[in-house]
Amino acid sequence: MHLCAVKVCGFSFIRNAVSLDYPVSEAIRSVLPLVDEMFVAVGKSEDSTRELVESLGPQIRIIDTVWDDSLREGGKVLAVETDKAMDAIPDEYNWCFYIQADECLHEKFIPAIKEAMEKFVDDKRVDGLLFGYKHFYGSYDYLGDSRTWYRSEIRVIRNDKRIRSWKDAQGFRKDGKKLQVKKVAADIYHYGWVRHPKYMMAKAYAANKLWHDDNWVEQRFDPEKDFDYSAIDSVQRFSGTHPAVMQKRIDEKNWKFDHDPKSKKFGFKTFVLYYFEKLTGHRIGENKNYFLLKN
Repeated sequence: MHLCAVKVCGFSFIRNAVSLDYPVSEAIRSVLPLVDEMFVAVGKSEDSTRELVESLGPQIRIIDTVWDDSLREGGKVLAVETDKAMDAIPDEYNWCFYIQADECLHEKFIPAIKEAMEKFVDDKRVDGLLFGYKHFYGSYDYLGDSRTWYRSEIRVIRNDKRIRSWKDAQGFRKDGKKLQVKKVAADIYHYGWVRHPKYMMAKAYAANKLWHDDNWVEQRFDPEKDFDYSAIDSVQRFSGTHPAVMQKRIDEKNWKFDHDPKSKKFGFKTFVLYYFEKLTGHRIGENKNYFLLKN
């Protein structure tokens, strides 16, 4: 057991991680120091995804699943698969740490997360912990920084089976209502838009089939072509360090992406809102998928 006052379990879901180049091994390994067990719903895959997840050590508990590919409205199947992993978590655990297959936790945040879980374990107002986000784009050197990227999301929830994954599994609801959360001084590093352009196109092609019909996808994505990263509206340079578990993948990067951070593809209104946020830290009209407890 890793925490003196609480018991923590991890959970995630994945399918076809190898063929679509998801960093699921890095994602899961990044949270293993915080959890006693890690439940992973592994969808029936066309590659060696199950063997990869199984190889990650004795803390791993695999739930074999079959995705319902007819659930295309709003990516609902992703929430269904998340719930399958969450429902397998035994009642003995206080907190559940959720990580998606293209996310990663930096080891420098572990002490702050432990402290928050211990501090709020007996405060029944707190349904979960809210994390900041860094969305990498194109390469490991750039962050997407426009208003299209969400700034915060819940990644630790109380072990309460009334809590369900919401819509496309970005957040959670309890009895259909937003969770009450405390903000933790930690960020999730999101690598969903960082991979070789060939794999990025394959991922975009497969992922969009969870939202749209085949004709819509075929008209917009050609799996025979490379993904065009240059269409991004705004990026900024990343100057920090990456999680240690990501270093091998970063060292093996075999494509090039460069973009001038001064280049902004905004309309006038978006331009004003973007720079207002940069100056004040406040995002006008932000959709918050939670209720933040102030005290």
